[in-house]
Amino acid sequence: MSPADQRKAYRIYLYLAALFITSLVVSNLIFQKFFYWQPFGDITLFGAPLFEISVGILPYPITFLITDLISEIYGRKKANQVVTAGIFASFFSMGIVLLANALPAIEASPVDDTLFSRVFALSPVAVLASMIAYLFAQYVDIAIYHFWKRVTHGKHLWLRNNFSTFSSQIIDTTTVVSLLCVFGVLPWSMFYGLVVSGVIFKIIIAFLDTPLLYFFVYLMRRRFHLEPNDEIDLNF
Repeated sequence: MSPADQRKAYRIYLYLAALFITSLVVSNLIFQKFFYWQPFGDITLFGAPLFEISVGILPYPITFLITDLISEIYGRKKANQVVTAGIFASFFSMGIVLLANALPAIEASPVDDTLFSRVFALSPVAVLASMIAYLFAQYVDIAIYHFWKRVTHGKHLWLRNNFSTFSSQIIDTTTVVSLLCVFGVLPWSMFYGLVVSGVIFKIIIAFLDTPLLYFFVYLMRRRFHLEPNDEIDLNF
C-alpha cells in the first residue's frame, strides 16, 4: 500500500473511531428517557409490557456495526483498540458530568440544580452498568466475528456479522438491564420487558445493518484493492 493510501486508511479509521465513541457516550447520557416502540401491538411478558425501550438503545447498535467494519478491514487488534478507547471516553465524560453536577447553578441559569441532577445524576451508575455489559459484549462480538472469519476463510460476511452481533447483543442487553435493576436505577418489574424488547430490537437492527456492512466493506475493498481475507495494517 502506498503512503498516500496508508494515510487515507488511517483517516477513515479515525472517523470510524470517532463515530463509535460518540455513539457510545451519547447512549449513556440519554438512557433515562424511554419510548414505546409498537411494531406488533400491545404485548406483555410476565405482566411487563414489551417494547418499552430506552432512547439510549438507538445509537448503540451503531457501535457493533462499526466494530464489525473495523474488524473486517483493519483486523482484531484495531477493533479492540477502539473498544478500549470507548471505555476511557465514557468514564471521562461521566467525570465531566459529575463535576458539572457539583457546581451550583446561578439564579439566572436556564437549567437549575434540580433539573440538571434529575437528568444526569444517575448517569455514573448507568455508565458503570453499561461499561461492564459493554466489555463483555464488544469483546465477545469481536472474538466471535474473527472466529467465523477464520472458519469461512473470509467468505460469508453476513454469517459472521449476524452471529457475532446476535450473541453480543443478548449478552449486553441482559447484563446492563440486570445491573440497572440491581443498582436500583430501574424496578425489577421492567426486567423481562426491557430484556426481550431490547434483544428483539437489536436483532432487527442487526438484520437491517447487514446490507450497510456489505456496502461499506465493498467500498473499502475497492478503494484499497483488498481481497476478501486481506486487512489493512496501519503499522502501529
